Amino acid sequence: MDSITHTLFGLGIYKAVNKEEMGKKEKYALLFTTIGASQIPDIDVISQLWDTAGQYQMWHRGITHSVLLVPIWAFLFYLINRFIFGIKGFRSFFLSLLAVFIHDTSDVFNAWGTGYLEPFSSARLTFGTISIVDFVIWFIFLMAFIVSKIRPAIKDFSVFRFSWVIIALHVVIQSVQGYILYQQYKPAYEQVALSARMLPWHYTVIGKNEGTIDIINDSLLTEGRFVDRLKSDDDANLDTLFAKNPEARTLYEWSPFVVIVDNDKRLGVYDPRFYRNGQSFLFEYIEKTQK
Repeated sequence: MDSITHTLFGLGIYKAVNKEEMGKKEKYALLFTTIGASQIPDIDVISQLWDTAGQYQMWHRGITHSVLLVPIWAFLFYLINRFIFGIKGFRSFFLSLLAVFIHDTSDVFNAWGTGYLEPFSSARLTFGTISIVDFVIWFIFLMAFIVSKIRPAIKDFSVFRFSWVIIALHVVIQSVQGYILYQQYKPAYEQVALSARMLPWHYTVIGKNEGTIDIINDSLLTEGRFVDRLKSDDDANLDTLFAKNPEARTLYEWSPFVVIVDNDKRLGVYDPRFYRNGQSFLFEYIEKTQK
């Protein structure tokens, strides 16, 4: 998910806690903990500073998003609460555990995916059923905030706990529909990937057969709309590309499958899940004139 959504997750956890018996310091520490723990897995962005081998694509949302690191991140925030804020007890640990788990797991549901099982598996786990920017989640939190202001008789934590139930229901409904679509297209293609669109309950289905990749916009409520058929030069030799552009090898290994471009001008690979308006923003290539 995007940084705004992860921040909203942190605020949502904070608001869902009963703080009636907390002092100002405890509330401040809680706010720092829930937002910080909701963001900490994305600390991997600093790896760009020392990436000289084109591995950032694999590192981003890699080991830092592993479910095995969830208790380690949570323990870090427990130590911060204990020795910096002077807050005793294990509430900070368990809330951090929840916040990091929500971050890692929510990222699995979008097309980018995570290294959820690293280091035991290098496979990028991705369902593609939730958009990276999901405005439904934003709207649910906005409504919770509005209700908490116009209905002061209802406790804030009760309103936001209910909002979490609605968000979970949204994720389930969206993912079940995506899974049904995936199964419908699976017999027609050698490989299928899914990418949720920003419009709820609508998806882009990417189906690959030998040499071609189809892109179709579809939902369970509408007829599928064929978008494009991409030609992939699957027999192209990519050794030169990988040698001159290490990021291309990383993208090739990271993506479920790629489109291979081999024409008079370029040799490259791109991820068709992010194909928009005739191009993909995840495209690594070399110019044929490049020495």
